[in-house]
Amino acid sequence: MKHTKESAQLLKAGQDKKKGRTWAGSLIILGGTGLLILLMAFSITKGAAEIPLSVIGDVLFRFDSMNTQHLIIVDLRLPRVIASAMVGAAFAVAGAIMQGITRNPLADSGLLGLNAGAGFALSLCFAFFPGMGYMQVIFFSFLGAALGAALVNGIASMRRGGATPMRLVLAGAAVSALLIALSQGIALYFDVAQDIMFWTVGGVAGSNWVQIKIMTPWILGALLGAMILSRSISLLSLGEEVAKGLGLNTLTISMLCSLIVVILAGASVAVVGAVGFVGLIIPHIVRYLVGVDYRWIIPSSAVMGALLMVLADLGARRLNPPFETPVGALIAVVGVPFFLYLARRQKRAL
Repeated sequence: MKHTKESAQLLKAGQDKKKGRTWAGSLIILGGTGLLILLMAFSITKGAAEIPLSVIGDVLFRFDSMNTQHLIIVDLRLPRVIASAMVGAAFAVAGAIMQGITRNPLADSGLLGLNAGAGFALSLCFAFFPGMGYMQVIFFSFLGAALGAALVNGIASMRRGGATPMRLVLAGAAVSALLIALSQGIALYFDVAQDIMFWTVGGVAGSNWVQIKIMTPWILGALLGAMILSRSISLLSLGEEVAKGLGLNTLTISMLCSLIVVILAGASVAVVGAVGFVGLIIPHIVRYLVGVDYRWIIPSSAVMGALLMVLADLGARRLNPPFETPVGALIAVVGVPFFLYLARRQKRAL
């Protein structure tokens, strides 16, 4: 009788916890989206020229091509804030997927060589194909991200025991340093350093409508694919043997997830450059709030990642006006201590 009562209490506690996670996930997605819209509107009004919030409504419903404030919003600030939100969502979801399918809490496109690989491909494009269209640039960025990931995984798997989380990070640091050095060498030798400066420091100042038009289908398609695969990612996060036992085709799901990660990282780096740590920080915060179900983690990470990038871009403009602080540097201020904290917890894997 006592055993039955304890079981009922445990079952009720589990149901209450699940209900709390569901509420947290719903609040992040709905409330976070509302907050994101407000933050984007506020960000549009701030800059070298302060613009009243009411002007945004005029731009949407009574656009005047002769009005300087309208032109500033449409040509400069709107594409910038949209790019920030999309790239933040892409980096965060890419990190969440990588951490889920590899069960590696240190996984991030910046730490595991994808961003450096995409940047290396960009430097090759600027050096050898200066007239290349933006669509082709994104395609080469995908290839570069895939090259970086393959090098890191290959090197980390060479030692006995396979690719542990810490070995992946160490291999990622080595490969990233090599690819960044090669990129900078190419930039200096072929005199294209100014063209790839945006990638070196990371930022959304140069975002424009052409970039957004081309990258939107890729990023939205990849985010949709991630949400469709979210249940399978939850099963993979339990371990490959468990996932196989539950009937999951782990090889196919892993390949699809890797393709999504390459698309998200490659498209993002082609727009804002090497902005790291978004994919490391956000999934950990989201998992703490909504639990381990990736059906909540993926959309919540997208919203939180977008919020972080829009907020970082706003901070980059307001910290030392009229000059801009690189967005990548601002996020690294938070990301590096967070990484050291996680690495300390993982040191037994060495």
